[in-house]
Amino acid sequence: MPNQNHLKNESSPYLLQHAGNPVDWYPWGDEALQRAKREDKLMVISIGYAACHWCHVMEKESFEDTQVAELMNRFYVSIKVDREERPDIDQIYMTAAQLISGRGGWPLNVITLPDGRPIYAGTYFPKNNWLDVLIKVSQYYRAQRKEALEIAANITDGIQRSELVDLTNEKSDFKTDDLIKSFHNWKQTIDFEWGGSDHAPKFPMPAALNFLLIYAKKSEDKDASTAIKLTLDKMAIGGIYDQIGGGFARYSVDRFWIVPHFEKMLYDNGQLLSVYADAYRYSQSELYRLVLEETIAFANRELRSKDQLYFSSLDADSEGEEGKFYVWRQSELDLTLGDDSQLVSSYYSCTVHGNWENAVNILYRKQSDEQFIELNGLDANRFKQTIESAKQKLLNERDKRIRPGLDDKILTAWNAMMIRGLCDAYRATGDRDYLDSAERTMSALLKFQWRTDGGLNRNFKNGKSSINGFLDDYAFLIDSLIALYQLTFNPDYLEKSGRLINYTIEHFFDKDRMMFYY
Repeated sequence: MPNQNHLKNESSPYLLQHAGNPVDWYPWGDEALQRAKREDKLMVISIGYAACHWCHVMEKESFEDTQVAELMNRFYVSIKVDREERPDIDQIYMTAAQLISGRGGWPLNVITLPDGRPIYAGTYFPKNNWLDVLIKVSQYYRAQRKEALEIAANITDGIQRSELVDLTNEKSDFKTDDLIKSFHNWKQTIDFEWGGSDHAPKFPMPAALNFLLIYAKKSEDKDASTAIKLTLDKMAIGGIYDQIGGGFARYSVDRFWIVPHFEKMLYDNGQLLSVYADAYRYSQSELYRLVLEETIAFANRELRSKDQLYFSSLDADSEGEEGKFYVWRQSELDLTLGDDSQLVSSYYSCTVHGNWENAVNILYRKQSDEQFIELNGLDANRFKQTIESAKQKLLNERDKRIRPGLDDKILTAWNAMMIRGLCDAYRATGDRDYLDSAERTMSALLKFQWRTDGGLNRNFKNGKSSINGFLDDYAFLIDSLIALYQLTFNPDYLEKSGRLINYTIEHFFDKDRMMFYY
């Protein structure tokens, strides 16, 4: 059993979380791949990210277990991958998992031939199931190698086919009617009672919300307008939104947006800023403006680095429990809020028995402020003052708790999304602080991530970058540069965006297929 695996010198917080495992993990690279070929060993490629709850569970149950580690070290070469640093690797093996099992998710655990071609894939496995998989796949490979090679060939062919997009000579004849038809097909999957999709878990899906918002505005379709308003309202008052500290969790496990999967991702919050900013411009909803203010405050308070860049995410877990940092017992609310506890607890749907598991409460609201005030016969100004005071008291008290883990790597694409969100928030509200923040982040991003050869780096931590940028890094940074130019008319932003566009075309564009590589 190794005293130290091969992850100790990595920069990814996710990989460093596994550096003390008895499993002899390697980072993705030639050393591991060559060893697998040299020793004719299958590989375990395990992919996840630092804020992933079930990644932590599987680590604790399996990867910290000496029995599991002994089996993996004996029969496999094991590789850990941070999906946020290497989305290219993640995409390949996620496609394999979906072809094999029809499912995907993280942690993603793939068993491959020594050359990296997958033969088996799944997500989270309890310890005994994982042991069973390790034993049976290893035995199968040794006993029926020919069949294993055929499986690998078929899966690899499936991956290649799924990612193949051919250039057609047909001219696009896209009409407005096609857009209307597409929305009406999509409408069948919208939850018109609670917003979002008609099934749980529910992800915010900012790009889809952005389309729906624009479509509703341009088409004046009543169903589209209802769907986007309902979704944004329910998310903003639900448990998926941090009612005390601002910012959205990654998704809701139920259809009501009440129980979040508690990790907070920069890319979700950056994109949702843009959605709520545009919605506020159209509606002047004070609820949407509050979401903007609180989400930006959250990002600046909890994700901002000393270099004026933004870290990647906050973990779902603290002290080994999912959501512990964010939930409240009624006794804690009473102690913190005193005479205001009864009103505030009612406002946030809290009870002495709890509204979630183990008698704890997730703070969420069942109705708008106006409805709550009318229902309870309250003075609006006094109510607002009470809630604002209570939120600050609860935030101060919560800050004394052990915090969730921070993934402190910095990613170019995600910071660019945040810059765009800040730009859109400024456009919607006129708050100069948002534009100033966007410009400071852009200045730092260009300083640290734009190489002298004209290309971008993807990641940054402790003054170092180790991975070249992918297409999304270029696309989102170009977009945010143009957004800044449109707000400031600073020609430097436009000039830099042009240089990055030229670099992207030169290095990513396939002239034969008329498409971009990733």
